[in-house]
Amino acid sequence: MKIEIEISDELMGERLDQVAAAAAGVTRGRVAAAIKNGLILVSGRVKKPGYRVKPGEIIAGRVESTVEPAAPCAEDLSLDILFEDDHIIVMNKPAGMVVHPAPGNPSGTLVNALLHHCPHLAHPGEKVPERAGIVHRLDKDTSGVLVAAKSRHAFEFLQKEFKQRRVQKQYIALAIGTIREDSGRITLPIGRHPVKRKIMAVNTERARHADTRWRVLERLDGHTLVEVELKTGRTHQIRVHFRALGYPLAGDAVYGFRRKKTMAVPRQMLHARTLGFRHPWSGQRVDFTAPLPMDMTGVLERLAFSNPL
Repeated sequence: MKIEIEISDELMGERLDQVAAAAAGVTRGRVAAAIKNGLILVSGRVKKPGYRVKPGEIIAGRVESTVEPAAPCAEDLSLDILFEDDHIIVMNKPAGMVVHPAPGNPSGTLVNALLHHCPHLAHPGEKVPERAGIVHRLDKDTSGVLVAAKSRHAFEFLQKEFKQRRVQKQYIALAIGTIREDSGRITLPIGRHPVKRKIMAVNTERARHADTRWRVLERLDGHTLVEVELKTGRTHQIRVHFRALGYPLAGDAVYGFRRKKTMAVPRQMLHARTLGFRHPWSGQRVDFTAPLPMDMTGVLERLAFSNPL
């Protein structure tokens, strides 16, 4: 894994291993080993892991790759299927389910469930690539509509539809705070946080264009229920954009304002309600909708009860 970062004024005095670990998104232990082995340099020079970096210095090098994870296995897990034919399968993903296996979530994912439901997805040379038909993702704690391809043609077709922004993605989100405007548009560019590499931020270096449209559905006791439409598909886009506005999503442990005391909720209040796209076989427009999950409706009912009309 290659890394390269120029030290800004904000990072002055930070430990080399800490900065490099944040840039690579790996543990400090792995980075420290790479520094000691001369794989990570400071402006071309070898330094110790505890070296305090200075503005303008270039941290560059690589971290040795770990052993490749084993291929995901089929698991007999429940799937809430909204639609299925020979070409696509549309599901209502529950909150708490990860889409792809990863080091922290090697099993129990949507991919594991798909491989059991559609065994041919495990053979990329025959039907679809290694991604088991997944053409887009939802965060672990985001619920709602997700489509997967069941054939190579469908996979490539849908990939192109998403890339060319011809897919309609509509969400329901509960934001903390009372948004006074009835609708709006957020076009702040989004990129990796300069230090916390596992999260996103607005207006960073190498940020990419991001476009979020929203309108208020209801104002409830210090919260605002909004309908959101994504015109781009950046990582954590809705969560990052609403934090930037000063209205983070209720229950968001990553992008929320921790200094504020708010009502306890089970997870980030974000639901992918509607997904619309051209069917890869017929070319006809199809739209799929997933109802709000019970945990989200429960929060809304509590807010409505505490703020009667």
